[in-house]
Amino acid sequence: MAALLDASSPELSPTTTSSAHELPQLAEHFGLESPPRPRSNGQGQIRSGSVHSVVRSENGGEPGERAQSQGSESSNNINMQAGIGPASATIPNPRKRPSLDTVEYPRRRATIACEVCRSRKSRCDGTRPKCRLCVELNADCVYREPGIKLDAGDRLILEHLTRIENMLHNGAPTGFGNQSMPNAPTGFGNQSMPNALTGFGNQSMPNALTGFGNQSMPNALTGFGNQSMPNTPLTPLMPPQLSSSAGSTATTTTTAGNMSKSPSGLGSGIDLQHAMGLTTFSHMPKFHSTPALHLLRWPKISQLVSRPYSSHHLLQLELNRSPLQLDQNVSLDLSNSAVYVQAYFERVNTWYACVNPYSWTGYYSTALSQGFRAGPESCMVLLVLALGCASTRGSISRIPQDEDPPGLEFFSVAWGMLPALMTRQTIASAQCMILAAAYLFYLVRPLEAWSWVSAAATRLQLIISIGPPDLLPNPDRELCERVYWNAVLFESDLLAEMDLPHSGLVQLEDTVGLPGGFETTSPPPSPEIRDDLWYFLSEIALRRLLNRVSNLIYSRGTDTSIPSLAPVVAELEFQLNQWYSSLPLPIRFPHTRTPIPNPVQTVLRLRYYACRTIIFRPYILAVLENEALAADTVVRDNCRKCLDACLRQLEHITEHHAGHLPYLWQGALSMVSQSLLVMAATMCPPLAAILPMEEMMEGVFGRVVEEVERYAQLAPSLRLSAEILREAEARRQVYLRTRGLRV
Repeated sequence: MAALLDASSPELSPTTTSSAHELPQLAEHFGLESPPRPRSNGQGQIRSGSVHSVVRSENGGEPGERAQSQGSESSNNINMQAGIGPASATIPNPRKRPSLDTVEYPRRRATIACEVCRSRKSRCDGTRPKCRLCVELNADCVYREPGIKLDAGDRLILEHLTRIENMLHNGAPTGFGNQSMPNAPTGFGNQSMPNALTGFGNQSMPNALTGFGNQSMPNALTGFGNQSMPNTPLTPLMPPQLSSSAGSTATTTTTAGNMSKSPSGLGSGIDLQHAMGLTTFSHMPKFHSTPALHLLRWPKISQLVSRPYSSHHLLQLELNRSPLQLDQNVSLDLSNSAVYVQAYFERVNTWYACVNPYSWTGYYSTALSQGFRAGPESCMVLLVLALGCASTRGSISRIPQDEDPPGLEFFSVAWGMLPALMTRQTIASAQCMILAAAYLFYLVRPLEAWSWVSAAATRLQLIISIGPPDLLPNPDRELCERVYWNAVLFESDLLAEMDLPHSGLVQLEDTVGLPGGFETTSPPPSPEIRDDLWYFLSEIALRRLLNRVSNLIYSRGTDTSIPSLAPVVAELEFQLNQWYSSLPLPIRFPHTRTPIPNPVQTVLRLRYYACRTIIFRPYILAVLENEALAADTVVRDNCRKCLDACLRQLEHITEHHAGHLPYLWQGALSMVSQSLLVMAATMCPPLAAILPMEEMMEGVFGRVVEEVERYAQLAPSLRLSAEILREAEARRQVYLRTRGLRV
């Protein structure tokens, strides 16, 4: 049991969660665990666990020591002003106001020491631009300014020290303290979670993936009901070997000594969630170099375009786009509504999981009684019909331009109801906004989608600030959590490519758990419909890992030199491999180079290789800047990993159609990024030696350009992407011919 907890703790986990309910199975398949959740103290107040920090002050010493020293100096200063001091001090006349000229102030010290004084452990006088010692030594005087972040390697080390200290603080050496030990061979049951690893105190053990204690567990194979799943043996890293038969359970076991070690030398992971307040790693940084257009500044790639592009170019194009014009007075044809509802729950709810199939009949009856003209129920039902209809026609890039997108008539009527929902601060109104954003992503309207995601985020922050979702009744709590994570996923995907304002919603992730299954209150629309959470939960985990990559490698001011990069990349690769190994078998994709018929596996495989690409991408830049670095074995191997991940996303370009509903826009920009990387590699002899023959590369680039050109009519940003790729490939071939690199 200890091995599982250590291997899949928040330090390793791509996601964290918590709840007071039980999910004994889903989370076991992912390396996920829950952060401390707010708890009631029995007086109607909410309290949460504290995180002990190991960050030392700029001048050295523990925070407590620094505070004590400051308090002592402050006390001495007050005593001196009040005339209380050493025996030799003159006692002033109490009738006279003390003169400020007689006050003895403590000697002024430099608040920040320069690096030279810091290394020599000398007292620094803080003089700018050079302190006295640096003047005497004729040395460069460099000050570490307040607010500058430590480099990624330092942060990883400090975060792991925090994790170790927390474990020791809560009950060394096992970390269980006075908590009840879960039964490792039989599963969790209703026993308590070790506090040292999760900070849950005496709460019931949360599920490793979904974070819920004794909530009934949805069965991935037999459907979701209110029966509790049987206790199952656990494994620290490998997922259970699920049988394809209904009702199958895990059959693997674990031992306390079977702990996985991180290749970075930091143990079994990094405590990214509770890391001393240095930064929140699971959200996109405000300033980062992840976007596709940033690659146009790289060596070689800058030669593939004839004009410079700013980082705001895509955003400006979408801002100047004509607004969406919809006829809200269209007549609704509900004759195929049953087909669209079935299509939604089979093909769409897999991606978003934000509509309760067991309450659908009630939603539809309410909307029908209102004539589909008012109320959140009517709006939600219409949006479900719109998305269900859209899912029946395949990718929107294949729809003729003179034909309305599928489902537009339902969306148009729902669009007219959304302004009224703006005045409602409810979970139902936020749910409608998320569904509206989902259809807008299908229409490839990213900026309009962001507007509704931001509106939903505002309502969610208000609702959660009043009280954590754990205090809400089920299914309100479950719906709130699902809507919350959809908003986080949408916003993160948009922020990865465009410089948009951050809503701050992700700051509440410690308060919001992961979904664990709706209660069965009534039959679903059809017996085969299930409340499937496998994809949704794995995508949350991967998105949070992608955000960590952006924070640790691509945020402004990060040191990306090869020595600093190596341990960070090794740790992130380890976490990505953990994520893959923890996928349940029904959705775990093979590492083959052939297409997969399962759309969920296809999308997860594309997302996996996209994450792998950006983890190793800095090594490509390093070699493009200095080809001699390719002689280093580690650098060359990491470049190979990056280029292989790129080609895996480009070899079968039509695989991207599997995620046309949630990821067409994001997928198109990902194609641009990977294509530009590989194009630059063909122009660099050390990297070109890693790639297949040039004839094969030409075929890959030709198919990618053709595919992205199909998207050009859907959005200005995609039209620009197609133009960039077309020009880049033409200029690449000229470059190769003029330098004799192409026969």
